[in-house]
Amino acid sequence: MIAELWAALYIVVLAGFTGYTVISRVPVLLHTPLMSGSNFIHGIVLVGAMVALGFATTVPEEILGFLAVVMGALNVTGGYVVTERILEMFDRSAKPKGPK
Repeated sequence: MIAELWAALYIVVLAGFTGYTVISRVPVLLHTPLMSGSNFIHGIVLVGAMVALGFATTVPEEILGFLAVVMGALNVTGGYVVTERILEMFDRSAKPKGPK
């Protein structure tokens, strides 16, 4: 049990360092495609959270599953909002804002 906990913690820490290293080296022009791919992955995480909630049998499992679904949905929604705002910056058909 303790060994499994340490292994899981080790994996989370390595994933954090790897993610930070990869994201910090992405050129600015690739941020929008990277965000779209990230949104796709978060959508899969959301589906996994819903499946886990469906298999929950105890109250703590249901609470944890519900929180996972809510947080996953917020993450996906926020990602799409940020992507939309980034794409608006590159929209040439929009009228410029401000004085003429």
